[in-house]
Order: sequence, then C-alpha cells, then structure tokens
Amino acid sequence: MIGSLRGLLLERFEEGDRGEVLVEVAGIGYRVTVTPTTAVRMGQVGSEVFLHVHHHIRETAQTLYGFLDRGERTCFEALLSAHGVGPSLALAVLGVHGPLDLARVLADDDVAALCLVPGVGKKTATRLLVELKASLDLPIDGVPGDPTVGAPRSALVEVQEALGGLGYTPDEVRSVLSDLGGDDPGVLLREALQRLARA
Repeated sequence: MIGSLRGLLLERFEEGDRGEVLVEVAGIGYRVTVTPTTAVRMGQVGSEVFLHVHHHIRETAQTLYGFLDRGERTCFEALLSAHGVGPSLALAVLGVHGPLDLARVLADDDVAALCLVPGVGKKTATRLLVELKASLDLPIDGVPGDPTVGAPRSALVEVQEALGGLGYTPDEVRSVLSDLGGDDPGVLLREALQRLARA
C-alpha cells in the first residue's frame, strides 16, 4: 500500500474538475490523481515534490490520489467513508472546500456551501453533513469545554432532522428510528437509510 511519494514532477495533465500528475520516484513514474488546486501548488515541472497518497484499490483498477497536506488526505478518506461517496465525489468536495473550510461548513450546517460542489444536491449535502461530523470528530455546537455551550443534541435528533431534510415523512422517520440506539449519528443515519431502502 503506497502512503506517500517523494520525487520529481515530470508531467501535469488537466481534465475537467480534476488533474493528474506524473511523479518519478527512483526511476519509476507514478500517475497520481489530484485536485486542480493541488496540481498548481505543486510547482513547475522538474521540481521535487512530496505527496501524501491514498492508494485506492478496486477489482478492476488501482488509483493513487495525492495531497500536499496530511489533513487533506484525512478529509478525503473521511469523505470516502460516507454512504454513496466515491473517490471522484470526494475529490470534487476537496476541490471546492479545503479541510479548514470544510470544518467551518460542518460546524455551521452550511448545506448551501456543500451544494456548490459539482454533483452534490441538497439531499446529498444534508446527508454528508451528518456523516462527516461523526467521522471527522469536529465540534458541532461550539468550542469543547466552553461552559456557555449547551449540551450536544442527541444522535437520534440529528438523524431525524437529516432524514426530514432528505424529504422523508415524519411517519417514515418514526418507523425506522423507533428501535435504533447509539450515539454515532453517521452510523445511525446509514442504518436508517438502509431500512428505508428496504421498506
């Protein structure tokens, strides 16, 4: 499993909302998929570069996704853990919102900001907000330890609001949440969506 690459930037290609670079390491050229912003920040062809890499393996292909910052790779992998999010969509999100901006989007429940990502509608954005808050472990209701901040909302309340935002009726929501338990909104939301899909 490849976790990072250090070498020479040999070529840079651009294709739509993502790019690809060729990095030579010890005589071997690695094709790495990156956001357009990362491709630009890597500098001139011929310069030495270092990339944090996510090695994505499928039955039919292996793809390397490269990031200049460890935090970007962490966000990318958290996005991949969300229901229905593949590498292309995860990369598109990071192409619009960097890690710090994404943290602000999640803290503010900013559905509109996530909808700026190509291919993300309101339902997907609402679902991503709930799942990413859990997987990225970000403060939701304020600064941890701040005595002026009220108690966090329960996981079931968050899931109930998310399902309502996705267009499910109160009766449908009640039927799938009646016997769900736990304190991880992302896990509960995935289970609820699976039950609704089977219903």
